[in-house]
Amino acid sequence: MDLLRRPWRDWLGDLGAAAAAMVLGWVLLQGTIDDLPAGETIAVRRDVLLGAVACVFLVLFRRRHPVGLAVVMVFAQWTATTTLGTAAIAMYSLAMLRPWRIALPIAGANLALIIGLFWVSASGTDFREGSVIFALIYAVLITTGMLVRSRRQLIASLEERARAAETEQRLRVEEARLLERERLAREMHDVLAHRISLLAVHAGALEFGPGTPEGQREAAGVIRRSAYEAMEDLREVIGVLRDDSPGADPERPQPTLADVPGLVEESRRAGSRVSLEQNVPDPGLVPSRVGRHAYRIVQEGLTNARKHAPGAHVRVRLDAGAELEVEIVNALPAVPPPLPLPGSGTGLVGLAERVALLGGTLEHGRTGDGRFRLRARLPLRSAHGAGTGGKGDTHGSELL
Repeated sequence: MDLLRRPWRDWLGDLGAAAAAMVLGWVLLQGTIDDLPAGETIAVRRDVLLGAVACVFLVLFRRRHPVGLAVVMVFAQWTATTTLGTAAIAMYSLAMLRPWRIALPIAGANLALIIGLFWVSASGTDFREGSVIFALIYAVLITTGMLVRSRRQLIASLEERARAAETEQRLRVEEARLLERERLAREMHDVLAHRISLLAVHAGALEFGPGTPEGQREAAGVIRRSAYEAMEDLREVIGVLRDDSPGADPERPQPTLADVPGLVEESRRAGSRVSLEQNVPDPGLVPSRVGRHAYRIVQEGLTNARKHAPGAHVRVRLDAGAELEVEIVNALPAVPPPLPLPGSGTGLVGLAERVALLGGTLEHGRTGDGRFRLRARLPLRSAHGAGTGGKGDTHGSELL
């Protein structure tokens, strides 16, 4: 049965409510027995049996049908004294599970009936005492039920907000990841278009050169036409990622590792305290793809330092060996800035996409000495490929 399929916590709560109803009903029964007029008796066994049946109904129906249970208990409480406790707990459940617009009229009508019964059957002193006691009991139970309901609604609202915030953050991270991939695709389009156009120009010069043998001329023509077709295919596939709407950022040359000192100097002019340690013998030998991503990493690190640690000293380190290591370290403020700069909080997600594209590693987080470190390791061997090691071969192998 569906009535029996419920979590064990619900069972514990229902059994606890039934136990409270039995205790309250037994107390009322004892008070009734003590106050019976001389010569009158009460069938205790029958009264307790009816109270037990009412408690069974309380366990089964207090969650699914609190309104119906409360209405039934309004009339059932006249059959036995012990059911008065069940009726009171039923009113508490009603106030806990239903709005006050429903709970208050039913509880008020039930209390009015009980006070009417005291008015008819009890003397003046007993009437006042009984009315006050039952009014206090119902006031406590109804108020407690409404407070429990409000607390549950508050917790449910907070949980819903937390789930919504988590979903929003997940969507924001996914959107940032997709935007970063689109940006990488646009950058790759610019680089590949430039390289393929150079290939087509050189092939055309070889094809129409006066001293080119006929066999090489034909091969150069095939290379030239294939290069133009590749450019058209590239423009058709990746060109849809470009934002051609009014106000879009115009195309501009992509930065390289040699542009990092200029970026640091720009931050210094803006008021930041930045030091640059560059252990790269010849930045021009670093593949442009690696240098471009290294520039973006430094740019994001400086931006984060300005946002979260304004005025702190920032150290930028570039070290080239078997791989290019980029490290940005800044001290963390003792207290958060009063007016932090706005941000989406997804910049590191984009950096992770860039580093993963090169097959490198990205680390970021607090250090043990109260600083924040952003460090990336970008492989250089895969970027260089199997070329001869010269600058031209390095850039050419980047297309592989």
